[in-house]
Amino acid sequence: MAVDIRVEPLGDREYLVRVEDGRVEAATQVRVTDGVLERPGLDGSDEQQVVRETVAFLIERQPVIDIPPMIDLDDLADAYGDAYLEELARRLGRA
Repeated sequence: MAVDIRVEPLGDREYLVRVEDGRVEAATQVRVTDGVLERPGLDGSDEQQVVRETVAFLIERQPVIDIPPMIDLDDLADAYGDAYLEELARRLGRA
């Protein structure tokens, strides 16, 4: 079964993301930052798509239940470095 990722805008560059993988559900709040969106290859990207692909990136690396309740894109970029940024650009068709 495919993982269902639903993104809801909260305003002020924040999004509520609900993830369902079979019987496992999780929710997280994602904050979009200029530090990520202004990177070469990501500038001008649709914020909701960035959020969706970011969560997809995470659930490929950890169980849905382990997704943190808050995600700041700058913190994620610091934690995963170029691997995250390059994968995000590839997923958005910008690499």
